[in-house]
Amino acid sequence: MTAAATSVRERARRAQHDRGRPVLSRFRLPWRLVGYTGVLGLGLLYLLPFVLQLVTGFKTDPDAAAHPLALLPTTPTTAAYQRLFGLSRAADGVPFLRWLGNSALIAVLVTAGRVLFDSMAGYALARLRFWGRSVLFGFVLAVMAVPGVALLIPKFLVLNTFGLFDTYTGMILPLLVDAAGIFIMKQFFESVPREVEEAARVDGAGVFRIFWSVVLPMARPALITLTILSFQGSWNEFTHFLVSTQSGQYETLTTGLARFVSGGLGGGTQYPLKLAAALLSTIPVAALFFCFQRYFVNGANAGAVKE
Repeated sequence: MTAAATSVRERARRAQHDRGRPVLSRFRLPWRLVGYTGVLGLGLLYLLPFVLQLVTGFKTDPDAAAHPLALLPTTPTTAAYQRLFGLSRAADGVPFLRWLGNSALIAVLVTAGRVLFDSMAGYALARLRFWGRSVLFGFVLAVMAVPGVALLIPKFLVLNTFGLFDTYTGMILPLLVDAAGIFIMKQFFESVPREVEEAARVDGAGVFRIFWSVVLPMARPALITLTILSFQGSWNEFTHFLVSTQSGQYETLTTGLARFVSGGLGGGTQYPLKLAAALLSTIPVAALFFCFQRYFVNGANAGAVKE
């Protein structure tokens, strides 16, 4: 009796579940389509400024001023790119190649310096035992909390006092160490098993040899993350270069484009020229990120789980 009653109840439950399934499916599919449509619309809306930037670079000045939101140029031309690369006969040339060279030089040197010094500082704070280590790490966190604009006047005074104002040294030296990079590397090194270092120490390796030959190769995801962030930060840096330079020969893409947009390099709107220069300045960072985005995500989550 009990088994029969249980069987009847089970069949009734299954029948009720089967009757409700089509109803749920009918409601679920439209909402899913609405969600996909909304995500697609937001994605297209996000890409629209980049598409307009790309298209406007091939427009003429009158066409860009008359039809700023047109997705196709009326008369396509490469005049803007010719002026940027010095291939045009226009008298008011834009020193874009000099800006590009300065930005590339500073970004490469600053990225290399940050990867080296931030890794060494992060390893020291994670593994070495010395007096005041906690206080020092507290200062690193405090630097991360200070707004960058609050340090502009002290930066200018220090650079001017030591004779580094308006030099490449003054542009590069203050950017070689980054508090956020030290924090990222410290968190990753703390997730490395200590047994690996103990085995190397038993074999006679010193502190620097363990760091350079054992631990640092294991930190490739974090190093790639730090490389991307350092390159992006130094490539897009503006406020520091604004207070550390004055001559036109030290202008980077950010300071040069700012002067260009403010009307310092000729009159008129010059939308195609400005947007073409802005588009070219974003390509290196975008290419670097898309090439190493998988390592970037892994490195960002590397310090989340500790042994």
